[in-house]
Amino acid sequence: MHKKWMKQALTLSQQALPHCRPNPPVGCVLVKDDQLVSQGHTQSVGGNHAEIEALNGYRGDLANVTAYVTLEPCSFVGRTPSCANTLVERGIRHVVVAMIDPDERNNGKGIEILKRAGVKVELGVCHDEVAEFLTPYLGQS
Repeated sequence: MHKKWMKQALTLSQQALPHCRPNPPVGCVLVKDDQLVSQGHTQSVGGNHAEIEALNGYRGDLANVTAYVTLEPCSFVGRTPSCANTLVERGIRHVVVAMIDPDERNNGKGIEILKRAGVKVELGVCHDEVAEFLTPYLGQS
C-alpha cells in the first residue's frame, strides 16, 4: 500500500507547480487505517510546505497516522518552520519518504530529527518516479 499513497503524494506534487518556485514541488498525504485523512502540497513562497498543509487539514490524533512525503521534510527554519520538527511536535509516529533532500541545509537532517524523536521512517518508496519528477526543481530552494 505504500506505493499507492506515495503515488498520490506525487500527484499532489505536480499540482504545486508553477506557484511553489523556487521551492521544490512536494506532496504529502496523511493516511489512517488505509484511508486518506488529509493531503497537501507546497504553497507559494512563504506559504506552507506540503506537510504543514496536510497537518492543518486533519484535527484528529496523529499517533496512528502515516505521513507519505515525496521529499524529506525540511530540518531548518527559513520562511517557514521546520517540517520535521512540526511533524514530531504534532505527534506523527510514522513517515514514509520517497527521497532525501539533496539541499545542503537538509540532506538527511530532517530524517535524523524524526528518528531521534522515535518516529519510524521508511525511505525510498517510489524513489525513481519521484526523483525523475523532482530533479529539475532541486537545488533551487
